[in-house]
Amino acid sequence: MNRIIVLFLVSVVFFGCGNQRENAVREVWTKEQANQWYKQWGWLRGCNFIPSTAVNQLEMWQAETFDEATIDRELGWAEEIGMNCMRVYLHHLAWETDKNGFKQRMGKYLEIADKHHIATLFVIFDDCWNAAYAAGRQPEPKPGVHNSGWVQDPGELLARDASLEIILEAYVIDILTAFKDDKRIVLWDLYNEPGWGDKNDRSLPLLQQVFTWARTVNPSQPLSAGVHDKNLVNLVKYQLEHSDVITYHNYADLGSHQQAVDSLMQLGRPMICTEYMAREYNSTFQTIMPLLKAHNIGAINWGLVAGKTNTIFGWGKPEPDVVEPAVWFTDIFRKDGTPFSQEEVDFINTLTGKED
Repeated sequence: MNRIIVLFLVSVVFFGCGNQRENAVREVWTKEQANQWYKQWGWLRGCNFIPSTAVNQLEMWQAETFDEATIDRELGWAEEIGMNCMRVYLHHLAWETDKNGFKQRMGKYLEIADKHHIATLFVIFDDCWNAAYAAGRQPEPKPGVHNSGWVQDPGELLARDASLEIILEAYVIDILTAFKDDKRIVLWDLYNEPGWGDKNDRSLPLLQQVFTWARTVNPSQPLSAGVHDKNLVNLVKYQLEHSDVITYHNYADLGSHQQAVDSLMQLGRPMICTEYMAREYNSTFQTIMPLLKAHNIGAINWGLVAGKTNTIFGWGKPEPDVVEPAVWFTDIFRKDGTPFSQEEVDFINTLTGKED
C-alpha cells in the first residue's frame, strides 16, 4: 500500500474525535503495585527466543516464514528443562506490511507458548545490529558471524523519514490495544538497548514517545525498558524512572553482576535480567542463575537453539571457516534437541526443579 495512503488511514484511525490521544497517560506503577503484580509469577526463567529457522525478527514474523512447527518443537525443549518465559522481539515492518496477519501470528505464538506453560515478554523497538532492513526474503546468515542478519527497529529510517513516527505510534497503540489484557504476556519491553552503538542520546526522544504511547493504552501488563550501559546517563535515568518493573542486561561475571543487582535492588521494584549468559565472559548458568534465583530476579539468557542467528559465535569475532566453535558463546540446544553441554542442562534442571 502506498505510504501516503497508509499515513492517511492511520491519521483517521488514531487522530479522529474520541481518539486515544485524548486519554490520560497513566502514571508509573507504584512500588507496591509492581511488587503485588510480581507475586503471581514466582521465579521467571527462560530465554530470548527466535526459532532456529529465522535469521531475524522479520523472518520470524512474516507470513511466508512463520514457522509454527519449529516454534512448537523448540519451546517444547524449553519446557522440558523448566523454562517458563520467553523474551520475543517484534518488528513494526512486519505489522505495517500485514497488520491483521501479524496480530494473528502473535496470537498463534502465544497459543503455542501457553501450551508449553511458557509466558512471554514482547520487545517493541531495538537499536542493535543492522540499521537497514526490508520486507520480503531475508538475507542468509554470514558464516561464523554473530547475529549477521538481525535488524534494528526502526533504525536510521526514522531519522531519514520523519513521517515514520506516525506509523510507529499506530503500531505501538494497535499491538498493545490488541493484547493489553492478555494474561499470557508478562511484560512489554518497549525498547531494547536504546543508545546502542553510537546512537547515545539520539534514541531518547523515541524512548520517551514509546512510553507515552504505551501508557496511553494503559495495558494490564507492566512496561519497562532494560538498562544496559551505565555510561548512557540520560537514557538510564529515564528508563529507571519510567519502568514499572526494572529490567536490565548483564553479560559480565558473577562479581560484576552482583554489583549491578545490589545497585538496582535499592529501587525496591521487581527485577528481571532480560539478557545474560556469555560463556567466554564467565557469565554462565552455573555462575549467574543461582544468584538470580536467590533474589527472585527473572533470569532470561540469550538464546535457546543454535540456528540462523549464529549466536554460538562471539561478538566481533567472526569465524567463517568454523562450523561450530569449541565453546559456544550463547544458546543451549542444537537443532536436533541435543544440548551443547549436558552438564549445563543438568544444572538448569536442578534450579528449575526438573531433575527427574
